[in-house]
Amino acid sequence: MKILSPAFADGDHIPQKYTCDGEGISPPLEFREVPEEAVSLVLWMEDPDVPREIRADGKWQHWLVWNLDSRLEGVDEGEEPAGVHGLTTSGTLDYVPPCPPDREHRYFFRLYALDTSLDLPEGSTIDQLLRAMDGHIIAQAEMFGRYDRRRF
Repeated sequence: MKILSPAFADGDHIPQKYTCDGEGISPPLEFREVPEEAVSLVLWMEDPDVPREIRADGKWQHWLVWNLDSRLEGVDEGEEPAGVHGLTTSGTLDYVPPCPPDREHRYFFRLYALDTSLDLPEGSTIDQLLRAMDGHIIAQAEMFGRYDRRRF
């Protein structure tokens, strides 16, 4: 299984358009080679480079969506996909654009194929999502982009 973006290559810089310094919209994503037996998909975006004085765990959840249709081939630019949305670290249910406070950060886009749909309410946290996914992941993929506000 693969997750890709036509807007930037894996490990490359995320275009400003998709950050807090631009339009702040979500980048386009493509999902490929999703297993036929998948019942649902999970999309998760995380920044693991947050200063510890801001977040003790050093992580910021930017996007959590589950129970996506397993036949979904991707997400269009600026689209909030049809699924159940989880609570970001910012306290919202929608995409939160990269906005690192100090230096270049990495932003991981993860895609999971599950053998079930999750009985998890909207607004659930990443910890609740990970517990619900446990034992149900049949495939996973990730890509990441980098962003540094000092470049602009």
